[in-house]
Amino acid sequence: SSSLGNFGASSETMSSKFPRLLEPIKLRGGAVLRNRALMGSMHTGLEEGEGWGHSLDKMGAFFAERARGGIGLMVTGGIAPNAAGRVAPFAASMTTASDARRHRTVTDMVHATPGAKIAMQILHAGRYAYHPSAVGPSAHKAPIGWFTPAALSAKGVQETIAEFARAAALAQEAGYDGVEVMGSEGYLINQFLAARTNKRTDEWGGPFSNRMRLPVEIVKACRAAVRDDFILIFRLSMLDLVEGGSDWPEVVALAQALEDAGATMINTGIGWHEARVPTIATAVPRGGFAWVTQKLRPSVSLPLVATNRINTPEVAESILSSGQADLVSMARPLLADPDFVNKAQEGTPELINTCIACNQACLDHTFQMKRASCLVNPRAGYESELNYTPTSSPQRVAVVGAGPAGLACATVAAGRGHHVTLFDRSPVIGGQFNMAKQVPGKEEFYETIRYFTHQIKKLEHKLTLKLGAEASVGDLVGFDRVVLATGVTPRPLGNIPGHDHPKVLSYIDVLTRRRPVGPSVAVIGAGGIGFDVSEFLLHHADALPPPPPDALTAPSFPDKSTFLREWGINPDAMATRGGLMPGGEAAAGGEREIYLLQRKKGKLGAGLGRTTGWIHRASLKKGGVEMIGGVRYDSIDDSGLHITTKAGPRTLAVDCVVVCAGQISETALEAPLRALGVTPFLIGGAHLATELDAKRAIDQGSRLAAEIETARPEKVGDLVAPLGLAGWLFQKYTERKANK
Repeated sequence: SSSLGNFGASSETMSSKFPRLLEPIKLRGGAVLRNRALMGSMHTGLEEGEGWGHSLDKMGAFFAERARGGIGLMVTGGIAPNAAGRVAPFAASMTTASDARRHRTVTDMVHATPGAKIAMQILHAGRYAYHPSAVGPSAHKAPIGWFTPAALSAKGVQETIAEFARAAALAQEAGYDGVEVMGSEGYLINQFLAARTNKRTDEWGGPFSNRMRLPVEIVKACRAAVRDDFILIFRLSMLDLVEGGSDWPEVVALAQALEDAGATMINTGIGWHEARVPTIATAVPRGGFAWVTQKLRPSVSLPLVATNRINTPEVAESILSSGQADLVSMARPLLADPDFVNKAQEGTPELINTCIACNQACLDHTFQMKRASCLVNPRAGYESELNYTPTSSPQRVAVVGAGPAGLACATVAAGRGHHVTLFDRSPVIGGQFNMAKQVPGKEEFYETIRYFTHQIKKLEHKLTLKLGAEASVGDLVGFDRVVLATGVTPRPLGNIPGHDHPKVLSYIDVLTRRRPVGPSVAVIGAGGIGFDVSEFLLHHADALPPPPPDALTAPSFPDKSTFLREWGINPDAMATRGGLMPGGEAAAGGEREIYLLQRKKGKLGAGLGRTTGWIHRASLKKGGVEMIGGVRYDSIDDSGLHITTKAGPRTLAVDCVVVCAGQISETALEAPLRALGVTPFLIGGAHLATELDAKRAIDQGSRLAAEIETARPEKVGDLVAPLGLAGWLFQKYTERKANK
């Protein structure tokens, strides 16, 4: 790879804090990227288009906003090369000239920004397809699949290669600057590469030289179908994280063959979707897999792209300047803040709305057939629908409560030109995030508080912050709009005998370290808070000193070597097949005895995120936490917590009982305000106190602020992202399934 000195970059760029990140790069074939930041592929739900004409206006608006934000190269969500390769029955494909014409909308909108580039990802789902026409190298169903795939015939393999090449040619016709061939994450190409899924005995199976033929022939065919300067990325699985995956000599052999076949660059793929190892969740250390990319660098001369959990320009610059990779891929961070690169270039990284790797509004939405968005940026995916336009009638707005809902509402309203006063009885902003950020694995929540702190400073001419004193009704009279974002209080245990015993603590007592916790603990309630408290206690976070109230950075982040050891990953990459240690995962247990209990029968944490819940359950299980469902709480006394399960009565001889049994909306100001003729807006936990839901809180606060001049308090419940037909159908399907 070659840099271009100062080509296309200002002197300010080159002398910035992030010189390597912002340095242009000239690629094989002649294409030039304006910097080394790549927006990685993710499915947004916009690829299929809208209406009878499947208009891609919304997809175009999504990428155009990120093009204006300065990113060097963007990669779309996966587009299938044929019907069998679609992830779902009506998923997007690139098979005809009319498909190419529709995509012109996207590329034209992107190229309206000088220097912006976009590549289309070609993805064949293989056995991961959620439809009965699924195909694969062999007829073996995926553990996460719905259908057993049909084994492709030799002729079918050749047709698939030709269809990849056709998709690449059509992408070029559509105005894309390149394509990414998806060869990782366990999709079709990966399935051919690995002996665990490829049981063929013909020229496409058996020895690795045969199993790697498909990706090599695809790249050759794609290169022959497009211009020399058309960017051809191959997403190579460098760490499969499944048994029977590739080993390192195979990764190297494939990378070298891809270079000879005409690839422009190689992007890193980490883990199959069926792997039981976290790869992008917040528990993964920042830049935690860049070492894998670095290991390949001596073996090829193509630019290599590092990926996974690179969420700040500082992390990106460190990876690039230390020689671990030539470019960095960031997908979710560009959902969180489309102006990520511009803010880095302007020397204001503190204004970046940082991705916290929660997956709640992006990946979890994708698996629920909803449009992908972002917990910290609800405009993501809704660029043409949710806009914070300057107001023509400024209002005096009072917002009570500086938690996620109140912060979102106050900053969006002030940014639109309203005069906002934000009250909170705490001396610091953040609300419940100040507890969440102290849970091991949730350190990224500090970043959201840091972002809002700097937003408030930036908006100080429109936003007055009043902390450290309870807002009274008198303080709120005289405002044009009053918003109560006052959050929740913990729900008490109820009328169980001994509910007021000294052993009983609330989750707030624990997370604020207000009361000490003994070596044996029962946690009542297995929702998100119950899991967080269990994680907090398992890692003895209660023994650590509390962070300074105004700290905007975590005292420490997850450690790479500890993470690799706990999840059984070979630190020598794929020295073992799939990159997993022969002994498996290391136990993470400590001296503390923890019971996590719920009244409901069935799996604990069923309401946790689809893509992260299993991680939390696995983490607690490895730590020796005993999880018990279908519990009746009988009493609490000096001997412990008395319960009854289907196995009969049982006494848990615990020192403490921590109650995480739900919340109650804090609405004490509502009635006195109404008595004075002021009808407040209730948002976040004050509006609905089910699980603590920061995604809903920030979305609701932002949407209210976007239309606060005309909004009606009784309609606050409607201020949510539209579900969409596919999301509604999926919701009905899962409800029916749950009720059977």
